[in-house]
Amino acid sequence: MNFEKLEVWKRAARLSADVYKKTSYLKDFGFRDQLTRSSLSVPSNIAEGMTRESNKERLRFLDISRSSLAEARTQIYIGIDISYIDKNIGAQWINETIELSKMLTALKSKIKFVSRQPSAVSLRQIRLDT
Repeated sequence: MNFEKLEVWKRAARLSADVYKKTSYLKDFGFRDQLTRSSLSVPSNIAEGMTRESNKERLRFLDISRSSLAEARTQIYIGIDISYIDKNIGAQWINETIELSKMLTALKSKIKFVSRQPSAVSLRQIRLDT
């Protein structure tokens, strides 16, 4: 599976890059490191999962991605509260994490659907533009 074609991976990678760019000024390295790690984990685990052979493994890595989104969203809320992150930027990131989580849930559902189909149906035959 070519993960680079997945819209969810593209958007997660853009979010991660944006987090890196817009938090580079922070002097609290612990906070910055935790936020950048959780945001980087999302597209990384999508990529790793979608290159796995079994659907069970794909689903496991997508779960990790979704959990990393929840972690990043929590850190964004805290970053806004302690004035590390601009409220407008934080709101955009929060909305994006919510949308990405929905997209990952949809992708997981498609993979589960494929898993229940006769062996003639492959993951590549199902449109995976989420």
